[in-house]
Amino acid sequence: MPHDRSGCSILMLRSLHGQLGEETQNNEESKMLKIFLITGAGGFLGSGVRYLVQRIAEIYLPVAFPSGTTIINISGSFLIGIIFALGDKTKILTPEMRIFLATGFCGGFTTFSTFSLEAYGLLQDRAYFFLSGYIFISVFFGIFATLAGIWLVRSL
Repeated sequence: MPHDRSGCSILMLRSLHGQLGEETQNNEESKMLKIFLITGAGGFLGSGVRYLVQRIAEIYLPVAFPSGTTIINISGSFLIGIIFALGDKTKILTPEMRIFLATGFCGGFTTFSTFSLEAYGLLQDRAYFFLSGYIFISVFFGIFATLAGIWLVRSL
């Protein structure tokens, strides 16, 4: 199943289009604009929260290890797991809310591109111990946090 960078599958977007109703061609453009704005609003909030978490981590965890990005990626992975499972298991989230949260908020909040750049920086600094720890912790615990979010919702 193809996925975009923020964890919202292409099939979810197609499903949302179908659930918003069978409308004329003019209304198709209106639906696309609605989804665009919903996604953008979520991304705006997610990016703002990412900035705040990053700054707080820099203040309270002043170490060479990129702890802010690690915290963001792991918590974002957990959150997207919860969103996925809630959408899969229940009808609590509307299709619009799933797009807002998964593609918008989580897409703006998580920082894989920042992760890659910071890993490159550690490589350039020849900080191989931190580099390997950063990659392992981010990937392993990110996947684990996603599974934990799914498990949490499915166990309710």
